[in-house]
Amino acid sequence: MIPVVDGHNDALLRAWRSGESLRERSSNGHLDLPRMRDGGVVAGFFAIFVPATDDEPSDPRAPLVLTHDGYEVPMEGALPFERADRIARELAAIAERDLRIVTRADDVLGGNAILHLEGAEPIAPDLSNLCEWFERGLRSVGLVWSRPNAFGHGVPFRYPGSPDTGPGLTDAGRALVRAANELGLVLDLAHLNERGFFEVAAASTAPLVVSHAGAHELCRIPRNLTDDQLDTVRDSDGVVGVVFDTVMTREDGELVLETPLQTIAEHIEYIADRIGIDHVALGSDFDGSFPPHALDDVSKTQALLETLAWSDDELAKLAHGNWLRVLRATWKT
Repeated sequence: MIPVVDGHNDALLRAWRSGESLRERSSNGHLDLPRMRDGGVVAGFFAIFVPATDDEPSDPRAPLVLTHDGYEVPMEGALPFERADRIARELAAIAERDLRIVTRADDVLGGNAILHLEGAEPIAPDLSNLCEWFERGLRSVGLVWSRPNAFGHGVPFRYPGSPDTGPGLTDAGRALVRAANELGLVLDLAHLNERGFFEVAAASTAPLVVSHAGAHELCRIPRNLTDDQLDTVRDSDGVVGVVFDTVMTREDGELVLETPLQTIAEHIEYIADRIGIDHVALGSDFDGSFPPHALDDVSKTQALLETLAWSDDELAKLAHGNWLRVLRATWKT
């Protein structure tokens, strides 16, 4: 069994909603620690994500609107900082209760959780609480989710569509990039629009990270990366975690749970062929997406690796080695 470091999951949000402990095996959702062990997933980036409302539906199809050429999911505007701060602290408390949070790259394979903010709304626009989050164990920050905030603009959920969807970073966003570089925080560009992506690429001194995405050439949804974006990740010695979501990997953008694993493997192989095996990894988005039946919880992760006709060394890079390289280059502790 090949050890896996997974680039993204939303299990904390599921635990917050359900009251479950991630230390115990569940029949709900996609991920808990017992099922991680079954799938050889030794560690993952556990997202702190603040939903728009406490009772926001977990199924993104609920607000789906058909358009003349596809579909879109209307999103609400920016979140109030006070609400984001409160819920983020509640999610962090679950992580501290249930997980072994790691802050050193050499400890990742022996821990199980890297603490990540998916959307920087819990960070004050003047960054006055960023060091507090860092001291709490935060080691990865996504500037945005798919909505605007004080730092930048996320891409919409639309098919088909381009990531070129509006303005780039704000002054606060540019300050966050500088501060993250100084602290040694991973900057995750997942959900960020194209202009913001290239502004971070021009300003950041760290390897670029996109924790959970696919190739736009294979699925033309704004969340996926164009060839120019992929090339820029390569040039920074960064990494892209390939998402397991059917909507983001199928050519037609449809939610079809019978989608074969080969569809996800095609994104892995496309990115590896385009920018090299050293720059592709896994970023499941478990508990935040719709993976195919053959990969419908974390215990089945090894099945995806088995679809690839790669050498053991290549699979090890994909499964954990590329994440570890980027963390060693980024984290200062």
